[in-house]
Amino acid sequence: MESSPYRGRVTDYDPRIVALYDDDNPDGPDHAYVRRLADEVGARSIIDVGCGTGILTVTLASSGRRVVGVDPSAAMLAYARRRPEGDSVEWIHGDSRNIPPGRFDLAVMTSNVAQHIPDPQWQRTLVDIHRALRDGGVLVFESRNPAVRAWETWVSSEPTTRQTAHGALREWTEIELLGCGVVRLIAHNVFEDSGNHVVESETLVFRDREAIEEQLHEAGFTVDAVHGDWDGSAFTENSRLVIVRARRG
Repeated sequence: MESSPYRGRVTDYDPRIVALYDDDNPDGPDHAYVRRLADEVGARSIIDVGCGTGILTVTLASSGRRVVGVDPSAAMLAYARRRPEGDSVEWIHGDSRNIPPGRFDLAVMTSNVAQHIPDPQWQRTLVDIHRALRDGGVLVFESRNPAVRAWETWVSSEPTTRQTAHGALREWTEIELLGCGVVRLIAHNVFEDSGNHVVESETLVFRDREAIEEQLHEAGFTVDAVHGDWDGSAFTENSRLVIVRARRG
């Protein structure tokens, strides 16, 4: 069986880790950018691919707008369904192959979802999204710029401890460089009260701007803009992110 393409894992997340996701990844400028874009293009139907806990997804749902959130993690989706306004979103357990019928105005992938999808599943994901969009429909997503080498800041020299609803949580991170822009992130989480040691292993793919644009073109997209930050500033070789806005021609 083909492994799930998102988040580079086969097993699901520990619900205790899922409950911390929103605190670690709060609503911010990336979500504000997507909401503005949805209004700008007059989107009446939106697909959030790799929606996670739905922290952005529910804010896109408004009167008369169809919003679908797709994610391979049952634990993430269970959390999303319990959110306030969670019943205003159609939640789908799966990946891009499970996008429901219809022609969407906007497709979004935030939180660097693109990096969690390895090749060749990434190319298939782009084709699936292209198929799901109406003519002129827009796709927006971001990926970390490999030139900045963000992974070098992720290694924890010493474990850190914080308080959670499940007691003290001790955390540290390791990385493995697998070559060709692929990095394995190994996050250790020890719940001190129980002694449970939860290891979250994720494989991330770092693609440069040229590779991303080439893959989009191969999937049938036209790239309209590439930004280096959520404020809309132009991408440069030192930009932290590669933020892409493309459309189905």
